Amino acid sequence: MAGARLKTRKDIWTVKYRPQALDEMLGNEQSVTTIRQLVQSNNLPHLVFHGPVNSGKASVAFALAYELYGEGYERNFTYFNASDFFDQGKRYLVRDKRFIRIIGTDDPKKIRKSVISIFKEVINEYAGTGSIDADYKVIFIDNAESLNSDAQHALRRIMEKYTATCRFILSTTQPSRLISPLRSRGLQLFFTYVSGAKLIEYVRSIAILEGFTVSDDGLDAIAYHSKGNVAKALLTMQIASLSLQAGNYDISQQLIYEAVLGETPEDITQLFESAIAGDIMAARKVIDKLLIENGLSGSEILEQLHGIVIESSETDESIARYVNKIAEADLRMLDASNDRIQLEAMVANF
Repeated sequence: MAGARLKTRKDIWTVKYRPQALDEMLGNEQSVTTIRQLVQSNNLPHLVFHGPVNSGKASVAFALAYELYGEGYERNFTYFNASDFFDQGKRYLVRDKRFIRIIGTDDPKKIRKSVISIFKEVINEYAGTGSIDADYKVIFIDNAESLNSDAQHALRRIMEKYTATCRFILSTTQPSRLISPLRSRGLQLFFTYVSGAKLIEYVRSIAILEGFTVSDDGLDAIAYHSKGNVAKALLTMQIASLSLQAGNYDISQQLIYEAVLGETPEDITQLFESAIAGDIMAARKVIDKLLIENGLSGSEILEQLHGIVIESSETDESIARYVNKIAEADLRMLDASNDRIQLEAMVANF
């Protein structure tokens, strides 16, 4: 038992316990029921998933692929992250082996085609190739809000052209950033976080599977910190479990609080310190690192920055002012086309 427990600690629980079927999904019952009915009717349309980060959109897309194609789902299901394409650009393209044949080089400096041209070529090829063992393929594009206007218009035309051979699932945290013709091509389904009671029940069951117990106040701490975000809850509990001493398998509230503190990237603290010091150039460098290297979205950066501000030793008046600035940036980001611009504007006015 101890050997098995040690082995499981090396796995990432958010991946290990990702649902393999729609029936295993936690929360979002209405959207999941709708998708299940569409699958059973053999009449699956294009889909647009929208909701906050880690609300189950990607998990449902993968579970849907398992439902449709079984163990061989990878032959007919393709995942693309739009933010990788358009935020990291050519540096990302050369790292993904799927694109080597199309771009013809593994040196980003030698790529002559534009990123949008490569995007069109890639999507056209995947969508236009029919499945050999299914009625259609599924292409899942995550973080679709990162697609610029030209890419969205091109995608709309591709979706129209290959309806017979392909279905698209678009996932976004900011549906207002998708052009209306693109949104109208798919059935829109909303996702949100799960209730505290369901989250606690689920977290307790995972702890049992991993050979741990979590105290009641520890479960309350996880629920308070994650606020219905299942991925955040599992990550927090896993980090806490790594701090357990040999022979102790009970996760306490104190361990959860220590794990929460450890989750906040040092870069977020640096961003806060640069902002309040008025060092805009330093803040911009940190923002670029968080967005590009760490792969965080603008909303994730704001959420973590909010936690830093609340726990800071600043005066109540200053904290209130900073929180107000974060809230304003979060509101503007809903309709903005570039997270970086909004983050830079926020720190410039801290």
